[in-house]
Amino acid sequence: MADIRRYISPDELGKHNKRGDLWISIQGKVYDVSDWGKDHPGGEHPLLNLAGQDVTDAFVAYHPGSAWQYLDRFFVGHLKDYQVSEVSKDYRRLVSEFSKLGLFDRKGHITLFTLCVMAVLFFVSVCGVLLSKNVWVHLICGGLMGFLWIQSGWIGHDSGHYQVMARPGINRFVQILAGNCLTGISIAWWKWNHNAHHIACNSLDFDPDLQHIPLFCVSSTFFYSLTSCFYERKLTFDSVARFLVSYQHLTFYPVMCFARINLFAQSISLLISKRRVPKRGQEIAGVLVFWIWFPLLVSCLPNWGERVMFVIASFSVTGIQHVQFCLNHFSADVYLGPPCGNDWFENQTKGTLNISCSSWMDWFHGGLQFQVEHHLFPRLPRCHLRKISPFVKDLCKKHNLPYNIASFWEANEMTIGTLRTAALQARDLTSPVPKNLVWEAVNTHG
Repeated sequence: MADIRRYISPDELGKHNKRGDLWISIQGKVYDVSDWGKDHPGGEHPLLNLAGQDVTDAFVAYHPGSAWQYLDRFFVGHLKDYQVSEVSKDYRRLVSEFSKLGLFDRKGHITLFTLCVMAVLFFVSVCGVLLSKNVWVHLICGGLMGFLWIQSGWIGHDSGHYQVMARPGINRFVQILAGNCLTGISIAWWKWNHNAHHIACNSLDFDPDLQHIPLFCVSSTFFYSLTSCFYERKLTFDSVARFLVSYQHLTFYPVMCFARINLFAQSISLLISKRRVPKRGQEIAGVLVFWIWFPLLVSCLPNWGERVMFVIASFSVTGIQHVQFCLNHFSADVYLGPPCGNDWFENQTKGTLNISCSSWMDWFHGGLQFQVEHHLFPRLPRCHLRKISPFVKDLCKKHNLPYNIASFWEANEMTIGTLRTAALQARDLTSPVPKNLVWEAVNTHG
């Protein structure tokens, strides 16, 4: 009997790569997900970024086995000449083995422990403000609030990647509590931003975690005013951006002390926008809770000097976490253009940097010290990242791929080095970017 199955060529698949006409391929089968983007739990951007491609590796990385049963309703045909690289075969084999071992389901006690630590930090910080009149106690309480936000950030990060609690409803409650209520950062904004980052890891025009013009840029490619495919606007590199970038290696740590302000602004901007936000009411209510309790707590301090001190202390301490986010990617390889689904494993290893540390310091890094492992297996609870690290190293060695790792201090040096290189390039006055009076005054010699 003749084969009546419909075969779709890679060229034809590649033509369906935009909003409203979006096809993807998973294990040799082609699916029309044009109308699924608005309902996709991971948001629309992961689908758009990989549209018109084979996305099998990304799919197995982000979806449990139970997700396969929902694909049939989108099926349109088979991919012609479908092939799998040796790297992808080994990667999928690892995912399967970890799944059989139950690693994706065994979450350990890290969530309970972290929530208890957060409760203690919150209690001590609030009591210190309300019950003590000592300025040094108030300063320490501000620092403790910063540590609370760091641990809250790790819980929010975990709960966005996998279910940290036994039931979805409780998981959602923890998300809103840890993110929106305690830190003022919308979990919806985080998932929207972070999922795009994972899919397009270190793409200059697709990864929002590298798009910090006018304050920072990690590559001179940004000097050409790239268009962000995430924010859907031009990242204008004008004379102001040039001036700020020229000193970014000096301003990096001071800016990180107040980077939280940007997250507040991004969260509010998303929640008041016309963009579709799942459960917008919960998100807004949670953020409002933060903007009630935190200003109220600060107002209980005896004078404006101590209030400013408390806020600066809390922001500066949590700035450590913002530095950690940058260390994992700023000094790694970057590229221009959309991510390639067939190079999933390669792109994730090239665009990430691990931080070497002893196991007793895992609490400090929140799992992100194993950034390579986390990007390859984002659904894997962080308590397992250390134990799977040898398998990832072996796979990288087998296929001659980088396994980037450095100490915390080395990673800081590498990041500052990357920023300094771009800063010196930005100071080249022969580059045709409009100058302003401030720029010319600062950079006039002789």
